Amino acid sequence: MSFNRLLLLSRLTLQDLWHDRIISFCIISSLIAVIAPLLLLFGLRFGIVSQLQDDLANDPRNLEIRMLSSGSYDQAWIETLRQRPDVGFAIGQTRSLNTLADLQTDSSHFIENVEVIPTASGDPLLGNLKLHRDNDVVLTQEAARKLAVNVGDTVKLRVNRLLDTRREWGRKNLTVIGILPATYFNRAAIFVQPALLIMLEHFRDGYAVSTLGISSGTQIGGKPPLYARARLYAKDIDQVANLERDLRAQRIETSSRLADIENVKSINRVLGVIFNTIATTALIGCIASLIGSFIANVDRKRKHIAVLRLLGFTGPAVGLYVILQGCLLSLAAYVGGYSVYLIASQVFNRALASNLATGQMLCKITLEHSLIAMALTTVVAILVASIGAYRAINIEPAQSLREL
Repeated sequence: MSFNRLLLLSRLTLQDLWHDRIISFCIISSLIAVIAPLLLLFGLRFGIVSQLQDDLANDPRNLEIRMLSSGSYDQAWIETLRQRPDVGFAIGQTRSLNTLADLQTDSSHFIENVEVIPTASGDPLLGNLKLHRDNDVVLTQEAARKLAVNVGDTVKLRVNRLLDTRREWGRKNLTVIGILPATYFNRAAIFVQPALLIMLEHFRDGYAVSTLGISSGTQIGGKPPLYARARLYAKDIDQVANLERDLRAQRIETSSRLADIENVKSINRVLGVIFNTIATTALIGCIASLIGSFIANVDRKRKHIAVLRLLGFTGPAVGLYVILQGCLLSLAAYVGGYSVYLIASQVFNRALASNLATGQMLCKITLEHSLIAMALTTVVAILVASIGAYRAINIEPAQSLREL
C-alpha cells in the first residue's frame, strides 16, 4: 500500500469516527470505565507495596541477624563470613560483659555501662560515618544527649577490673566524629574501632594494656583474638532467610526480622492475587464488550465498506481501516482513563496523607507502568479489532449493495 493511500485511509478513519461521534463516545466511555479503575487499583497496590518494601530495605535493622549464643570464633571464621555473597557486613564481637564501659565528660555528665559496639567501613547502621583514627568514635543520639556533647568534642571512656584484690581503672580519651540519629538505634551506645573493643576484653581478662594507662597484669604477647559472636548484616532483605538458615545449620542460635519481611511479601502476594483477579475479570468483560461493539459497527457499515471496496480499496486495506479505528478509540480511551486516574489518585493521596496511620502510603504508578498499560490497551484493541477486520474483509460489495 502506497503512502498516499495510507494517508487517505487514515483521514477517512478520523472523519468516520467524527461522523459517528456519539457511537465513538459510547465506545470510549465503556473503555474508560475499565481502564481508570484498573490504573487506580494498580496504583494503590504499587504505592502501598513499594512503600513497605522501601521501609524494609532502608531500615538496616531488617538486615541484621543477631547471634544469640556465644561461641569461640577466630578472625579466619569472620573473614570467611565476610566473603559470602549474601553477607553485606560482618565484624567480630567480644563477650557481652566486655562490651560495656562508662563514659564521662565532666563531673555532672556521666553514663554507666554504655554499650561498646565495634564498627568498620560499610556498617549499615552508620552509613557514611567512618572512623579514621584509633580514638575516633560515633555516639548514639541518646548518649550524646546525656553527655551534652557535639561532634568534635572529647569524651573519656573508663573501665574497671579487680586484679589480685586490687581495683584498677583504665581510661582513654576519645573524639566524637559523628552522632547517630535515634531512628535506628535509640539506646546509649558508642561505636568504636574493633581494636579498642579487643583492648577492653584484654583489660578485663587481666592483661596489661598500656593504651588504657595500665601496665600491671600479664603481658599479652601474640595471642590472636577470639570472638564470642559477630555483628552480621545480610546483603539485602531477600538474603536474610538463607543466611539465618545456614547459621542455624552450624548450631548457632539467631534472631532476625524475617517475620516482618515475610509479612510484606505476603501482603504483596495477596494484593497481587486480588489485582490480577479483578483485572482479568474486567479485561474479559471489556474484550467481550469490544468484540460486540466492533462486530455491530462493521455490520452497521456494510454499505460504506462495500463502497470502499468498489472505490478500489483492497480487502487488507479495509481490514486496516477497521483496525485503525480500534487503535484510535483505545488510545483516546486510555488518555481519558489516565486523566481520571490522575484526579482520583490525588484524592486518595490527600486522604491517606491526612491519616497518621497510613500517611506514607501513596497511590502512584511510574512512567514505565503508564507506557506498558498504554501498549497493552493498544494490543488488546488491535486483537479485538482484528475480528471485526476479518468480518469486513469477507464482505462482498455486490451482495451488500443489492440492498440499496
